[in-house]
Amino acid sequence: MAVRLNPYIAFSDGKARAAMEFYQSVFGGKLDVNTFGDFGAPDPGLADKIMHALLVTEGDLALMGADSPPGMEHVRGNNIAISLSGDDADTLRGWWAKLSDGGTISTPLEKQMWGDEFGTCTDRFGTEWMVNITAPQP
Repeated sequence: MAVRLNPYIAFSDGKARAAMEFYQSVFGGKLDVNTFGDFGAPDPGLADKIMHALLVTEGDLALMGADSPPGMEHVRGNNIAISLSGDDADTLRGWWAKLSDGGTISTPLEKQMWGDEFGTCTDRFGTEWMVNITAPQP
């Protein structure tokens, strides 16, 4: 049995669909979306809200998300950051460019004291991202 560690992001104000479609445009892959209406929610205001979304990329990265249902407190960005790291500099720089577009860059993606390129940004949906491009080894 395979075990996967992945983030699950709760969105406010019905933003889950737009956010998950945005992440699919960044990473590619297959997005499966289920609404509260799909599961028979009696409240018509919830029918189109996302109960569960799963994005799985060709590289087997996984990202889950949902709209916060009524009664569940939503604190934007509460204790969540997603880290992307590796040595595929072109792919990571491309993802960085898309994720930071329309968002806020906290740390520019540039060489750091430990030798890697590293940056942090908050995307336009309020999710914090860390990107680390491993320096080539001599």
